[in-house]
Amino acid sequence: MAKVAFIGLGVMGYPMAGFLKTKGGHDVTVYNRTTAKAEKWAAEYGGHFAQTPQQAAEGCDFVLACVGNDDDLRAVTTGENGAFHGLKTGAIFIDHTTASAEVARELYTAAKSKGCGFVDAPVSGGQAGAENGVLTVMCGGDQADFDKAKPVIDCFAKFAGLMGEAGAGQLTKMVNQICIAGLVQGLSEAIHFAKKADLDVPKVIAAIKGGAAQSWQMENRWETMNAGKFDYGFAVDWMRKDLGICLKTANDTGARLPVTALVDQFYAEVQAMGGNRWDTSSLIARLENADKK
Repeated sequence: MAKVAFIGLGVMGYPMAGFLKTKGGHDVTVYNRTTAKAEKWAAEYGGHFAQTPQQAAEGCDFVLACVGNDDDLRAVTTGENGAFHGLKTGAIFIDHTTASAEVARELYTAAKSKGCGFVDAPVSGGQAGAENGVLTVMCGGDQADFDKAKPVIDCFAKFAGLMGEAGAGQLTKMVNQICIAGLVQGLSEAIHFAKKADLDVPKVIAAIKGGAAQSWQMENRWETMNAGKFDYGFAVDWMRKDLGICLKTANDTGARLPVTALVDQFYAEVQAMGGNRWDTSSLIARLENADKK
């Protein structure tokens, strides 16, 4: 058992922190900007809650975070009353936020200057993956820090691997999001085409899902996409945030992402339709919305 803090109790962080308690048996303290949510978590899981990230981190062996973006991450780490001000020497900070590689490297350096470890560890698997404890975790940092962190991460992960030095976890998550963008657009067009061609969509999917066209998106989203239901996963607003990071990094590195840039604009159209909180499979809605104009 270790003394652990978890910062950020959103749809991902709340169950992740829960697994640290129920599966890991750790002594867990949580922090959330909305204190009522932290109080609810503590009552549900029998842990503790703190009033600031610094207070949550004090005396902990591991501090984990899952917040919104680079600015949120800086605020809860190096900002006023941030967790880094409470880290003890030798503690490991594990960041599950999907953020930039730049902020990961920045916080890695800041942690090392305090005699602490830092692992950037963005996750994939969505809300369902978090609630079922089967996330994929892509990590960046030092091997020794990762080796210490992995048993903690394993409380809510089906896979956790070290991709390289600091920032490599975030870069790997970008690769993941680039793949998803293209896959969802392709599946959207395929289902839309099948409907227009008067095909039986369930029969079509049954015929192709075992072959080269198969994907996680097809397996898990074709039915809800076909039904026009988009309340089952990662929100469009967050996907656009992630794709923005991908496109900026591509510009910095000289990578070319023409399809990703196009799909990002398609998501902007979904936002304009009021789909900010729809899940990413809602790309099909812009195709079908065009028919109504």
